[in-house]
Amino acid sequence: MARIISIVNQKGGVGKTTTAVNLAAYLAHHGKFVLLVDLDPQGNASSGLGVNFRDLEHGIYNPLISDVSIKDIIQSTNVDGLSIAPATPDLAGARIELVDQEMREFKLHNIILEVRNDYDYILIDCPPSLCLLTVNGMVASEETLIPVQTEYYALEGLSQLLNTIDLVRSNLKPELQILGAVMTMYDERNKLSKDVFNELYQFFPDKIFRTVIPRNTKLAEAPSFGQSILHYDKRSPGGKAYNRLAQELISLE
Repeated sequence: MARIISIVNQKGGVGKTTTAVNLAAYLAHHGKFVLLVDLDPQGNASSGLGVNFRDLEHGIYNPLISDVSIKDIIQSTNVDGLSIAPATPDLAGARIELVDQEMREFKLHNIILEVRNDYDYILIDCPPSLCLLTVNGMVASEETLIPVQTEYYALEGLSQLLNTIDLVRSNLKPELQILGAVMTMYDERNKLSKDVFNELYQFFPDKIFRTVIPRNTKLAEAPSFGQSILHYDKRSPGGKAYNRLAQELISLE
C-alpha cells in the first residue's frame, strides 16, 4: 500500500513543484514505484517530466469531475518506475465545478484508492493556494510535506497554512500528519538564509528535514528540457541534494 504525501505551500515560487518532481524521480531511482499526481492547473510537474499536457485529451481533471478512471489517464515518464497523473488546462475549472458536488473534499481520496496498491509512493503536487484542490490533496494523503524558501517573505502565510492543516484534521482527515518542512533555495553565503532557517524552528521544532536544497541554476534549467535533475545533471548540487532527500525519506519508512 502506497505512502501518500501531499506537497503543499500556498505561496508560489518556493520550489514546491521542483521538490515534487525531483523527489519523485529519486525515489524511483532508488527502486520505488512512484506515482506523481499533478493537481496544479499550471501543469508544471507534467511538463517538467516531458509530458505535453496541453495536448492531452484526459488528465486528473477527468476522474475528479466525471467517471473516467485514474488508471486511464496515468502515463509513464522518462524515469523508470515513475508514472504521472498529469494536469490539463481543464483542471483550472475544477475548483468551481467541485463546489456543488457531494463529498467534494474526498474526490481525489476516492480516486487514488483505485491505484493505491500499485505504488510504493504517491506524491501529490498541490496548487500554490489554499483552494478546494489543495484540500483534496491533503485529504487524499496521510502526510504533508512543506517546501519553504529561506526568505522572510516565505514565512508569511505559514501560520495560515498550518491553520488550514489543523482544520482539515479537525473536520475531514484526523490522521493527517505533517511529515516535515524542506528548506529550498538555500544560500549558505547569505546570512538571511541562516536567520530564516533558525526562525523556522518556531513553526517546525521537530520536523525539519536535515537535507537542505541549495539555490542551483541546474534545478531551474531542467524543467525547460522536460527532465528531472536526475537526468539533467545528477552531479549538480541540486541533484545531490534531492538524492539525499529521497534517501532521508526512505529511511523514515
